Amino acid sequence: MRAITVVPGQAGSARLDDVDEPPESAGAVLAEAVAMGVCGTDAEIGRDHLVLGHESLGRVLEAPDGAPVAPGDLVVGIVRRPDPEPCPCCAAGEWDQCRNGRYTERGIKELDGYGAERWRVEPDFAVKVDPALGRLGVLIEPTSVVAKAWDQIERISARACTRLDKVLVTGAGPIGLLAALLAAQRGFDVHVFDRHEEGPKPALVEALGGTYHHGEVGDVGPVDVVVEATGAGPVVLDVLDLTRPCGIVCLTGVSASGRKIAIDAAALNRELVLENDVVFGSVNANRRHYELAGEALAAADRGWLERLVTRWVPLEDWQDALERRDDDVKVAIAFGAGA
Repeated sequence: MRAITVVPGQAGSARLDDVDEPPESAGAVLAEAVAMGVCGTDAEIGRDHLVLGHESLGRVLEAPDGAPVAPGDLVVGIVRRPDPEPCPCCAAGEWDQCRNGRYTERGIKELDGYGAERWRVEPDFAVKVDPALGRLGVLIEPTSVVAKAWDQIERISARACTRLDKVLVTGAGPIGLLAALLAAQRGFDVHVFDRHEEGPKPALVEALGGTYHHGEVGDVGPVDVVVEATGAGPVVLDVLDLTRPCGIVCLTGVSASGRKIAIDAAALNRELVLENDVVFGSVNANRRHYELAGEALAAADRGWLERLVTRWVPLEDWQDALERRDDDVKVAIAFGAGA
């Protein structure tokens, strides 16, 4: 069968390969690939040779009795696996909060991903997809990332003496727009900042009832909650100064190393302390967040979700999916199984 593979860390090594059928040891649930989302994380780290794809969607071909999915169901495979000698968090099913870093991840760290025509997954890591979503179920994995972020924000906001209302999302890529979707579903006043002045992003934000900004992030004014999805160092520093007292900043973007920015650490510390602010990072997701993501997408406007995926690329043209275009929001590779 065919699969998209990469030599991690080696530029230009991605290719469409013939690979062996997935071994039964990889999981008792066998799925035929429907779609694979393309993400900037692809091709970063892993084994010497890795099947790509952590944003999955498949149709179940085989499943054991008692599994959460059955033949014919649409299914998404969870990305992260707990470490072999589980830390307390991994042992509790909160492997997204792993304490010792020995976790593995499908398509990212040490384990083959879902970018093959057929793949296997363990029943405990298989998530059933609402059939009404069809191939848009490929959005569940990126949505799980922001479902976790909002789960954490809501836990922290329970300390507040009044409702937090105004939300700023920085970055109108897939993660940022999905974060805005979940904010809108929660009834927040949603503002999204991005550098693009044209293209599909402003209209996608406006369709959520939100306000789109593209000038200076400071022009958005004071906000209660920030979901930072760019990973750009200057933006991260700017948003730390935008929150009202008791504000919450959730960092979801992974910054590139190497660039140094001078800051007044004492002034930053003073502001965080005197205003009771919280700044925290959030990455990956556990099963609960995948299920929350599925519920959020099922409740969303299907037309909006279809506009979020700006390109569907057939497997034969997989290289086109890895080439970024200015008007891209979300790109997905369509396999032969359909949806």
